[in-house]
Amino acid sequence: MIEKNIDHTPPHKDITAALVLEDGSIFWGHGIGTIKDIVGEICFNTSITGYQEILTDPSYAGQIITFTFPHIGNVGVNEQDLESTTPAARGLVIREGITAPSNFRSESHLNDWCLQQGLVGICGVDTRRLTRYIRENGAPNGVISHNPDGKFDIPALIEKARNWPGLEGMDLAKEVSCTQTYTWDEVRWTLENGYKKLDAPKAHVVAVDYGIKRNILRCLASTGVKITIVPATATADQILSHKPDGIFLSNGPGDPAATGEYAIPVIQDLLKSDIPLFGICLGYQMLALAIGAKTQKMHQGHRGANHPVMDYNTDKVEITSMNHGFMVDKGSLPDSAKISHISLFDKTLCGFELKDKPVFSVQHHPEASPGPQDSHYLFDRFMEMIENNAKTY
Repeated sequence: MIEKNIDHTPPHKDITAALVLEDGSIFWGHGIGTIKDIVGEICFNTSITGYQEILTDPSYAGQIITFTFPHIGNVGVNEQDLESTTPAARGLVIREGITAPSNFRSESHLNDWCLQQGLVGICGVDTRRLTRYIRENGAPNGVISHNPDGKFDIPALIEKARNWPGLEGMDLAKEVSCTQTYTWDEVRWTLENGYKKLDAPKAHVVAVDYGIKRNILRCLASTGVKITIVPATATADQILSHKPDGIFLSNGPGDPAATGEYAIPVIQDLLKSDIPLFGICLGYQMLALAIGAKTQKMHQGHRGANHPVMDYNTDKVEITSMNHGFMVDKGSLPDSAKISHISLFDKTLCGFELKDKPVFSVQHHPEASPGPQDSHYLFDRFMEMIENNAKTY
């Protein structure tokens, strides 16, 4: 347990922020970005690059991110690396003060961007200590309070953390999903050309947006598919009315069982169509629920860009990017499903495919934003599945 500060007095006069956990633990520091209080689930991410992509990943809705890498801000912020238009994370916790940007692609300082986006954070925190706390006790609820006056009502902040309901049972997909159908044709970024448009699509994919990341869409488009994105609440009839060659179930935040109350019946209807289907993250979890498997909250979750995963189809190990606090119970998979990927950290299920349908899914993030590109082949595998399925008609 973290030692409590009984009198709730900041240890130094220059303290401008506090991170307060639901058990009364206090981490003092200096405020980042907007002056306000924010409550959420405290998690940690071990990536050494990609803080901007992480903060704008819709899967982080409801969460406050502790970055274990100490130099956050070193490449600045730019408009090209956003995974959504606004930050999905509720706040950030870092060790050192924000590092001055030193990169030719930087357009602004991270703190300026946090101010513009209404994002609050705290620096000067012993993130190793906080990470050990999360590993031992699980991801707690907590509050970041940023106040330049250095005055904090600690009992009220503790109560605020305790009263927050937590992510279990929470449907957050509706908060980050699009509200109207739109199309996408932008492909992956290159140093020479930036983002270019897809010229001649070979197929059409409908993507269900539970909190989709832009680089997932770019990776799909880079395989040669035109994409139509529909809201998380779209019905099976609405999805199929677009006459897709393939269907994609996206990543997203919150409890898959909660979102699944309206998404699972839709996925079950989509499975009857025998159209190739690919799911990632939340989409993978709800696909598992749709075929009768179970999901559960993890102790601390998997968040980082160095997670080794075994692909049983190739017997190769790939280093992956992960961001999830729920998992599929591999023992609950029905006989119709075959395990395709396993985490080599803790042997948790990271992917499965159906034996009798053109359907597969993975827990990790193959779009590599941030993270290694080892899993890019999954998008090509989806395209091959679409092409093979077309030959049967």
